[in-house]
Amino acid sequence: MDISVFFKPVNSELKGENSTISGNIRTHDSGDFPDFEGAKVALIGVRSGRGNEVNRGTFKGPDAFRKEFYTLSIIQPGLIILDLGDIEEGDSPSDTEYALRESCAFLMKEKIIPIVIGGSHDLSFASYAAYEKMEQTVNLVTIDNKLDISEVGEERDAKNFLSHIILHQPNILFNYSNIGHQRSLIGEDLINLIEKMYFDTYRLGEVSGNIRLMEPVLRNADVLSFDLGAIRASDSPGNAAARPNGLNAQEACQLCRYAGMSDRLSSIGFFEYNPEFDPRGFSAKLLAEMVWYFIEGVTLRKGDYPVCGLDEYFKYIIDLEQHQLVFYKSNRSDRWWMDVPYPAGKQNKYERHHLVPCTYEDYQTATNDEVPDRWWRTYQKLV
Repeated sequence: MDISVFFKPVNSELKGENSTISGNIRTHDSGDFPDFEGAKVALIGVRSGRGNEVNRGTFKGPDAFRKEFYTLSIIQPGLIILDLGDIEEGDSPSDTEYALRESCAFLMKEKIIPIVIGGSHDLSFASYAAYEKMEQTVNLVTIDNKLDISEVGEERDAKNFLSHIILHQPNILFNYSNIGHQRSLIGEDLINLIEKMYFDTYRLGEVSGNIRLMEPVLRNADVLSFDLGAIRASDSPGNAAARPNGLNAQEACQLCRYAGMSDRLSSIGFFEYNPEFDPRGFSAKLLAEMVWYFIEGVTLRKGDYPVCGLDEYFKYIIDLEQHQLVFYKSNRSDRWWMDVPYPAGKQNKYERHHLVPCTYEDYQTATNDEVPDRWWRTYQKLV
């Protein structure tokens, strides 16, 4: 497929000097569509804000982001970044989703990570649906101060797109996790629903000040969707629903770096940035830095699972009363995984989800004759 038909060129005035990260970027401007050879990541702007009526200015986000991103420093000599330009708002939401879905699917097949910038959070559905063409089940992680689950109507929007993902057929969702929700914004019934489905939610209070515990969550993700409304207003005012509490700027950048370092993650999107609420450009600067740290993380990947085989790991076996727990430690990165066995007598269709990223603390829990919560949640989904 020729995905160039979906994209409008980048305004050439936004390009920076070759001494900045611009020197790493092949940009779709007035010339030809950029050559994909050797590229690791590709920027995709989406000039649409139709999914969130109170935050429609998100269609202006890509240019404001580029103005700041193109001035940042070079990440790594020889690194190739593509900027494919912008997908314009189509005649209908499904037109925009189609262009984004097909573009993401094409890039992932080429082993290039799409980085989606702009638009409302419901565009995450298009990034998720791109995995249908890859015929694999996926793990989705969102970073959001709310859970966008509500009654499913005829149209997807920023408030209900997760409901559409959960109910979508064919069902390719294995696990869903959210980082940074605020309990004051979510009813208890919704939290209970997520727990019944053995999905994971991490409150803002669990995340703040202990950001490293989110690394295994992001290491287990295939696709990450970041709602900029999850960042506190003092650090990122560029959102119509910005709130006084939320992640701080440093935490947001660290989460993006963890995501980039994941050998599994193959798609990421940043949504709900609205320049109309960002008169001094603080959110644009932060978004540019978040993408910069994500790409830096990609350059730091170690080739851990699923790239390498388990024979390259140190193996630890712990016998408990009812289960034998098997842990693996990478000799490349010192990161930990645990093997969750498929229940006996069941046909295994979730082979790629057996090895679950974890922490050293999970291993210590097992040595104290306790089964880690992360192990139990995965086992229940495999039943």
